[in-house]
Amino acid sequence: MFDLTGKVALVTGAGSGIGRAIAERFAKAGAKVHVGDLNEAAGRETVALITAAGGAAEFQQLDVADEASVAHVAAATGPLHILVNNAGIGHVGTILQTNAEDMDRLYRVNVRGVFSVTKAYIGTMIERRAGSIINLASIGGIVAVRDRFAYVTTKFAVVGITKQIALDHSAEGVRCNCICPGRVETPFVQARLKEYPDPAKAYQEMSATQLIGRMGRPEEIAAAAHYLASDEAALVTGAALMADGGWSVGK
Repeated sequence: MFDLTGKVALVTGAGSGIGRAIAERFAKAGAKVHVGDLNEAAGRETVALITAAGGAAEFQQLDVADEASVAHVAAATGPLHILVNNAGIGHVGTILQTNAEDMDRLYRVNVRGVFSVTKAYIGTMIERRAGSIINLASIGGIVAVRDRFAYVTTKFAVVGITKQIALDHSAEGVRCNCICPGRVETPFVQARLKEYPDPAKAYQEMSATQLIGRMGRPEEIAAAAHYLASDEAALVTGAALMADGGWSVGK
């Protein structure tokens, strides 16, 4: 079950954190994984981890905000069975603390990036009448999160993109779903914690947001992605899979 042997996947933002965990899990399940990342050193490190474990992986330097970069990678990989739009960036602040440049920066990566990469691959998925697209949204795509105006705006858009693609293309053999993680202990989150006056206190407060009393692990999000990528999820399309440790309960 959940075998991905013979499948070809691209995971964007796979140089670290959730993206790396997904790439490693897919490769362990038998997929050939294209590791897409803007950071070449980080991406090649992911490839090295996969190949050392006996998996098949190839690095693709990818800037999801650059259409020329996306087109180059799409030509290099050829058609896919699985696309994971994981690359994303964040911003802290209310609308008063967010300027137009912040909004444009997050939109280019979090929204236009998902649009551009998906558009580059969905045509061949439709031709083959087979494909699984998995977008990494957020709990911030389901409920508002304090002081995350720009981020929440873009993640609500990712949920909308997911549902629209599912509505338009599920009958053509392409499933599209998204995962909505809560707090996950990734290098990105660890770096943000260092910006707080009291990182230890901030860590505890973030952990307490979730009913299970802790942050998630990248491997737990990878498990959700593995299910959505597999044939066992053949009935699942247009879904926003909550992996938030119970954060959204009661919201």
